[in-house]
Order: sequence, then C-alpha cells, then structure tokens
Amino acid sequence: MAAYIVRRLVQSALILLGVSFITFVLLYVLPADPVRQIAGRSATAATVESIRQQLGLDQPFLVQYGNYLWNLVQGDFGRSYLQKTEVAELLFSRLPATLLLLVAAIGCELLIGLPLGIIAALNRGKAIDNGLMLTSFLTVSAPQFVVALLLLFVFAVKLGWFPIGGYGTFAHLVLPAVTLGILGSGWYSRIMRSSMVDVLRADFIRTARAKGLGRSKVILGHALPNAILPIIAMIGIDIGLFMSGIVVVESVFGWPGIGQLAWQAIQRVDIPIIMGVTLVSACGIVIGNLIADLISPLIDPRIKLR
Repeated sequence: MAAYIVRRLVQSALILLGVSFITFVLLYVLPADPVRQIAGRSATAATVESIRQQLGLDQPFLVQYGNYLWNLVQGDFGRSYLQKTEVAELLFSRLPATLLLLVAAIGCELLIGLPLGIIAALNRGKAIDNGLMLTSFLTVSAPQFVVALLLLFVFAVKLGWFPIGGYGTFAHLVLPAVTLGILGSGWYSRIMRSSMVDVLRADFIRTARAKGLGRSKVILGHALPNAILPIIAMIGIDIGLFMSGIVVVESVFGWPGIGQLAWQAIQRVDIPIIMGVTLVSACGIVIGNLIADLISPLIDPRIKLR
C-alpha cells in the first residue's frame, strides 16, 4: 500500500507539472496583453514597458516558467496583477465556499442519480427505463444558466422559499446545490444503470437468487456494492471539475467560490490567478482519484492496489 501511494504521488507530481507547463504556454501565447489591462488604454509606451519589466514579462518564456516553478515549490502562487493581493490568499479565502458547494452538489447528484439508475436497470427495456434515460439526457444537456435561473425564479422569486443569492446559511446553499445536482445526476444515473445491468447478469447474482435470497437483499447486498465502483471513480473526477467548472452557477447565485474568481481573472487576463485556480483544480482531480482508488478495495476486497 505504501509503495502504491508513493508511486501515485510521484505520478501526480508529474501530472501537475505537465498541467502547469501547458497552461503557462497557453497563457504565454495568448493574444491579450495583461500589461495593457493593468496600465490602461491611455498609458504611454514607456509606462507599459516599465510595468512589463516589473512583472518580469519581458523575459524569455523558459525564464518566466522557471521562476514560476521555483516560487511555486516554495508555496508562492504569485501576486494578482490587478487585485494586488497574494494569489494563495485569494484562493484559500474562496476555497471553503467552493468545497461546501462541492460536497452538497455531489450529495444531490448521488441522491437523484443513483436511485434513478437502479430503477432503470431493474426495468431495462421497459417504458420507465426509456423515460428515465431520456430525462437523464435532458439534464446533462440543459445549460447551467437555464436550470439555475428557472429554479431561482420559481423557488426564490415566486415562492420565496429561498434567498435570491448570497452565502452564509443553509438556505443559500440549497438552490445552487440542487441546480448542480440536477445537471450532474444524469451522468450518474446512466453510469449506474449500465454498471447495474452488467452486474445483474453476473453468475454470483444468479447464485444468490438460486439460494432463495430476497430481491432487495440481492440488489442491495450483492449487486449494488459491485455496481457502485464506477460511481466512486466518477466522484473523484467530479471533485476537480466542480472546483473550476461551476462558474455559471456561482455567478447566478452570487456564490463566492474559486470558479467565480477564475472567471473574473479570465476577463482581466490576470495570469497568476488563472494559473492558481488551474493548479488547485488539477490537485482536486488528482487527490479525488487517489481517494477513490484507496476506497475501492474497501468496497470490493478483490481489488488489489499494486
């Protein structure tokens, strides 16, 4: 186990290095000039050049990237060009809100998607199966802002059950979490259905039924623990995707997470923040997948980590 974890950590470090390099290259060749964003349109050429030198953006690419990596290994994510604040401070001030929404949203996805997937698998080929799969297709295809605005209009504006936006209480969390839960539940229901159908065809399920075990015990005690493994892997991926991919939902509900911070940084070409959010999101995906791999043997002892 220890050797496996060490090997995965080394692989993760290489992945993060590759992510940082690719992101840095893309930002380097970006047509937009961050110095112009800082200096303003009326700045003189001398002022622009002075700012460029102060930020080190006049240096060759490899020098800039090397300096960034050296600072990064020391825990320095750089300083925001426009907010004049340490990127690490900005990220960690937004991270609790994003993690809270992440946990709530994944919980909603599972509560909605898993039961629907199981019901569809148990009724494979029937009208209810086709209806649920069509619904799942619609949920994964629906634009985030449409679902968010619809829930906001119905439950906040018309019914007044929840606040229109903001952060700080459980009531503020419900609508953005349910929005993301609805949007992501379709993926979980489809994967759960596919996995459950395969497991229900397995020999050990037929053996369990032949022994006279009840339907619920066969499904919950034998089929579900084996069918749930792909879901665990998907949750690991979702962790990183949520941390950077919920910009629209955070913006609609005024949720102060790092997704909203990333969107603001992209609009202003604030490279240190963009790099910081990208690396934090990549770390989330790496850590999520590692946790999923470590949990899998606890659910299915046949899985061996080597």
